[in-house]
Amino acid sequence: MVKPVLPLLPYGRQSVDEEDIAAVVEQLRGDWLTQGPAVRVFEEALAAITGASYAVAVNSGTAALHLACLAAGVREGDVGITSDITFVASANAIRYAGGQPLLADVDPASALVTLASLEAQVEAAARLGKKPKVLVPVDFSGAVADLPAVRALAERTGALVIEDAAHALGATYTDPARPGETLRAAGCVDAHMGILSFHPVKHITTGEGGAVTTNDEALYRELLDLRTHGITKDPALLERNDGPWYYEQRTLGYNYRITDVLCALGTSQAKKLPRFLERRRAIAREYDAKLASLADFVTPLAVRAGVTSAYHLYIVNLVQRPGESLAQVAARRLDLYQRMRAASILPQVHYIPVHGQPDFVRAGLGGGSYPGAERYYAGCLSLPMFPAMVDGDVDRVVDVIAAARGAG
Repeated sequence: MVKPVLPLLPYGRQSVDEEDIAAVVEQLRGDWLTQGPAVRVFEEALAAITGASYAVAVNSGTAALHLACLAAGVREGDVGITSDITFVASANAIRYAGGQPLLADVDPASALVTLASLEAQVEAAARLGKKPKVLVPVDFSGAVADLPAVRALAERTGALVIEDAAHALGATYTDPARPGETLRAAGCVDAHMGILSFHPVKHITTGEGGAVTTNDEALYRELLDLRTHGITKDPALLERNDGPWYYEQRTLGYNYRITDVLCALGTSQAKKLPRFLERRRAIAREYDAKLASLADFVTPLAVRAGVTSAYHLYIVNLVQRPGESLAQVAARRLDLYQRMRAASILPQVHYIPVHGQPDFVRAGLGGGSYPGAERYYAGCLSLPMFPAMVDGDVDRVVDVIAAARGAG
């Protein structure tokens, strides 16, 4: 008997429907393909979702990080601090602006940066004779970092906070100092700026795209200029004015514009965000329930108290057995990974610690001790998590995990 071929189950994928396609087609048939009104409509939708006063849409999440660092004043010789467990863009953006990234360790249970490690990196900056220009906490997997604590540290050091909320659109958190309030990721209550990503595996997609949110009008105006070559036509800012056509480059900016076509898709997707979030959270609850009996083998990533995760990712970590080395944990993770691939399930690992990346090591940025990041990385595995998953998909994944556990 021929064994049935199961459909591939990736760790994440976009959910694009006919309504989204129609929105893009309508834009293609219109007058504007880029630099038109659809960009502003999308930005207004993002501001409404996050609660921030302003949103500046750009062509990638990496561009958003870069512009946020520039707007925060990061320049040659400055220092910024971000997490060791993140996509490399969080640290690279500091480098793009001319600064030096310092990497803070994480709690291996949550993969969120710890306040103690942030404080240790502030001290490391002091030994270099510097104060950090920016702190870039990462909202990992959809769970918001301890932003009130990061804000308090920033206030003591004079740094600006850039919340890397690429994983967290729609996530919320609370602060004991603000009883009764529900705060939103990238809402910039505890950060000067927040950044978002609209890659296909994120909560909503524009294909490629990103945004910076802020409540600071001066930062907003700076971001608008930086997005478009540093050029302005605002008469109030011109050093002279030769006529209605006249523009001036006020600073060295970039072509980080996003198109109206992509923003039409993003605005259509944004309308579906509540449904997408509800589905992601339902899948996470199903995983939680069905993995409970395997708690001696894998544990889900912890979500910080007071946080409602947006579940960009659903991550488990293999339990380290008594006397077991991290290399042995990693070997069992590889076995589980390969078992899933053989079952047409495509998990992923998020992320390899930044401090070990060869380019960082060669640049002298990879030193230090990161036991939390190393422990987290040795056993982490991202399971399938996307709104279009169907009944039985979670069972497929959990059955493979159970078989791996039974095999030792």
